[in-house]
Amino acid sequence: MPNISRDEVAHLARLARLAVTDDELDVFAGQLDQILDSVAKVSEVAAEDVPPTSHAVPLTNVFREDTVRPSLAQQDALAAAPAAEEGRFRVPRILGEEQ
Repeated sequence: MPNISRDEVAHLARLARLAVTDDELDVFAGQLDQILDSVAKVSEVAAEDVPPTSHAVPLTNVFREDTVRPSLAQQDALAAAPAAEEGRFRVPRILGEEQ
């Protein structure tokens, strides 16, 4: 059962460059203690014969097959655009970047 002290919390706060009050040291010590207890419980349950998983249920590919289908020609797609340039949609510059 982990038990983190106020001094350890103060040391962690210094390492993280956090300004922590004395009252916060007590609160954070309790919270970190709960986190460490939870991690310890999970470690106890984790068995070596159980493989690690990223999902509770198996995933299958939900994407359709990639097939070539007829689509708009470039000129048709740009025909309704307010502005086009060099075969592309022309949009106003918003970030002020240099070319």
